[in-house]
Amino acid sequence: MLDLRIDPFPSPAELNALFSAVWGSPHNRDFTPILSRSLTHIGAYHDNQLIGFVNVAWDGGMHAFILDTSVHPDMRRQGIATRMVRQATNLARERGAEWLHVDFEPHLTGLYRACGFRPTEAGLIKLE
Repeated sequence: MLDLRIDPFPSPAELNALFSAVWGSPHNRDFTPILSRSLTHIGAYHDNQLIGFVNVAWDGGMHAFILDTSVHPDMRRQGIATRMVRQATNLARERGAEWLHVDFEPHLTGLYRACGFRPTEAGLIKLE
């Protein structure tokens, strides 16, 4: 059974294991300081194991940003990302955000369109 948890604060080991599986490269970071400043974050759990995650960062005002949408490769194509993004959208609205932004790769267009996002012009600079 899938359990969506609001602001669960998963351990660094849980998040790093998920992100490593999702992105195919090792992750070793403590996300606690980041999550403590987030507007909200959602964890998807199956049998008490973190299998999905989305973070909503914000500017402290009216703009919020979907980040790190992740579902373990073994659990994809089951609507988990859609459920997390929709829950995050509702919480962002309830917590005072007026705009919710997301950047994504082209293969994720269907997911974000199904969640109500529309295309906009944007700019990006890679700082590394």
